[in-house]
Amino acid sequence: MSLFKARDWWSAALGEGEEFDQGCLCVGDVDNSGSGHDKVVVGSYMGMLRIFSPHASKSSEGGPVEAQLLEVQLQNAVIQVEVGKFVSCSELLHLAVLHPRKLSVYSVSGTAGNVEHGDQYQLKLVYEHNLQRTACNMTYGTFGGVAGHHSLCIQSMDGMLMFFEQDSYSFGRFLPGFLLPGPLVYNPRTDTFLTVSSARQLESYKYETLAVATEAESRQDPDLPSKTGGKRLTPDWTFVLGEQALDLSVPSFSHSSASIFVLGERNLYCFRDNGQIRFMKKLEFNPSCFLPYASVTDGTTNLLLGNHTNMLLVYQDVTLKWAAQLSFVPVAVRVASFPELKGAVVSLSSDGHLLCSYMGTDPSFFTTPKVDAREADYEQVDAEMKKLQRFIREASRTQDILPKTDAEEDLSVTVSVSSSMDSPSVSGQRLFIDLQHTYPGIAYSVNCLRSKSDQVFSLIFSAFLNGLYPPADLTGDVTVSYSSPTGVPRVLQSRFGLPLALVCVPSSPAKTTKFKITVDTNQPPVDLGSVFKDKDGNTVAFQFLSGAKVTVLASKTSQRYRIQSDAFEDMWLVVKELVLRSDQHFAKAGVKDFKKSFSGPPPLQDYFLSVDHHFQLRVSAQQYQDLLSERALQFRAIQRRLLTRFKDKTPAPLQNLDTLMDATYSQVMALAEAAEENRAQLEEAFVRLRSATHLLVLLLSLWQGLTPDQTAILEATLLPLLQDTPQLGWEESCDAAVSHLLRTCLSRSPRDQATSLAQAGGPVLGLPRDTARLKKHIALLCDRIGKGGRLTLASEANVPVPAQVQNLAAPGEPQQAET
Repeated sequence: MSLFKARDWWSAALGEGEEFDQGCLCVGDVDNSGSGHDKVVVGSYMGMLRIFSPHASKSSEGGPVEAQLLEVQLQNAVIQVEVGKFVSCSELLHLAVLHPRKLSVYSVSGTAGNVEHGDQYQLKLVYEHNLQRTACNMTYGTFGGVAGHHSLCIQSMDGMLMFFEQDSYSFGRFLPGFLLPGPLVYNPRTDTFLTVSSARQLESYKYETLAVATEAESRQDPDLPSKTGGKRLTPDWTFVLGEQALDLSVPSFSHSSASIFVLGERNLYCFRDNGQIRFMKKLEFNPSCFLPYASVTDGTTNLLLGNHTNMLLVYQDVTLKWAAQLSFVPVAVRVASFPELKGAVVSLSSDGHLLCSYMGTDPSFFTTPKVDAREADYEQVDAEMKKLQRFIREASRTQDILPKTDAEEDLSVTVSVSSSMDSPSVSGQRLFIDLQHTYPGIAYSVNCLRSKSDQVFSLIFSAFLNGLYPPADLTGDVTVSYSSPTGVPRVLQSRFGLPLALVCVPSSPAKTTKFKITVDTNQPPVDLGSVFKDKDGNTVAFQFLSGAKVTVLASKTSQRYRIQSDAFEDMWLVVKELVLRSDQHFAKAGVKDFKKSFSGPPPLQDYFLSVDHHFQLRVSAQQYQDLLSERALQFRAIQRRLLTRFKDKTPAPLQNLDTLMDATYSQVMALAEAAEENRAQLEEAFVRLRSATHLLVLLLSLWQGLTPDQTAILEATLLPLLQDTPQLGWEESCDAAVSHLLRTCLSRSPRDQATSLAQAGGPVLGLPRDTARLKKHIALLCDRIGKGGRLTLASEANVPVPAQVQNLAAPGEPQQAET
């Protein structure tokens, strides 16, 4: 047993599946026995009310059952229980139980039993109040300085303080600026109420101020003028905490230490009654509950503080005096006096673990057992040491902290695409993914994995055309993440390509088309039937399932191929497939110097049609968003006016506000539908723009014979985004990337490159006014590539920086005058 564990004196488990919180526990002489000994009262959210009189059990048979005086199932959940003088003309203590919609006050009495079972206790209802608002918490005290009995104050979930004097309702007041309820406590020394508002500040309200403030019969708009008499409610003083409070406490055991304690989420605060802070303690843990109690030293206060690490800490002001380990996280803690134990700590967990404990230490009776003395076998130890050293050398030689480049991978991924379409659908394509591992003992729990052998598993899935437009790419990636035998995480990727037949079907050639592209080669044109299977002759045509018709013609007299269509972007997949299959055809034929080219110029005007269409849809989306905001603002304004009219006791005529509200609602719905349709069109336009951009990049690479690295730079420049977002779109991103290339590797002189490198960052990216600047920069990019400019990221480091640029001052630094 740990030396600093809380000493268990008595404990009980309260039901199963019940929930408890900080207000569900209180202690006091609730049955008015006159002995001065406390009873423990516990209520739960399930409506169970239990009363215990803990005592040390002399045998292992009884325990919690013998200590339980009463257990009653109430009709509603119990939010909070308190013991006080709540009945007029009576000095006896009564039990106040707060339910979500009701406040009940009970008397607990016991009668001597005539049998061995002992005394009998009963719970009798004295009075109750049905609440018009849902309650959150309550506090009690001698409000207004009236001695002899206690009044009750209940805070509702919508910020109303309801005051009750025994069996009568006094008045109700709304807290100003209320959003969410916080802890509530009454300070009898100053006759004030303390709470922490949603603004995360401690607020103090005098009872006198609350009594003469505006009557709160109904929730009114604070901006509207009050229709009844009374003053506007304002706090007596406030203090900004900067965090939400978990609990408040005003100890009244010593008037010499007039303090207000606030338990925050990260700090513990202590204030004087006038709002001046006495001290603050920063907590290094997450607190769960606290309780100030009397200290033996004058001018100080002891505190019990529970946290979420199952610890119960004892502080004297800010000094930690003791720490005890609990077996649960306490949500409420109290100090009680029992016949056999004075000053016991009563703690309650959220799942109903009730514990009475005390602080103390237990000596450790554990002694280390003696180890059998035996002579060491040095030969065996030496052999074991050599074996371990061999393991260490092998592990250090084959460690896999970094990825292996030359060693064989533990797992290989192979993706194969079916040569035929799925039978259930003409647009589905089946893929087979084989996972092969080289180490034994692997196990899979995925249901869709089919075993092909002991070390090979296959995963099958289908791909379908999704959308009313052709995709921008038919390639995909398979990513497999796993852990090696030594526990190192690994990731493998494999790329696959879907067939062109997934998105198009054979068709008859088109005679007249709008867009044409010509690709030149250095080899005689081949029979397209040998390049595109199931085709014959020098002409083939493809009809996209959701697009235009694309025709491919091979010249009989020259080494050219012509691709034509009525949609510029739909030619991309066919052109890409023609280039790839031509490379594969001549590679199989043994031709090593096969080259392709595009005579130019780049079809920028055809490409800019897709750019303008995409940009106009983005502008429309922004306009729809602005119109929706305006109509929504108008709709809320009409709602407020209608609610104001309906709240009046003598409402004025509506003056066609209901008609205006219906019309505004219809406009909002129409705009929302139009915005949704525009969003779908924008998604399609962006996919088509990606296809057109891919085609432009391919033509530029064929035009100037760009290397794969240069083509990758160009593709990353013109396609910087995978998807448009309202905050960042393709136009501004592409313009920034193209401008960077024009200022660096494609600039006209080394001095311009160095000057651009010395400049600070550009402006914040946003939706441009038009596409003129972007189209101008793209045209300039193509012009400089056509004049011999080369795309490279290493050119920036190789540019000599002129002396004038070297002397440029950094942003924010003054330049020195020449001497």
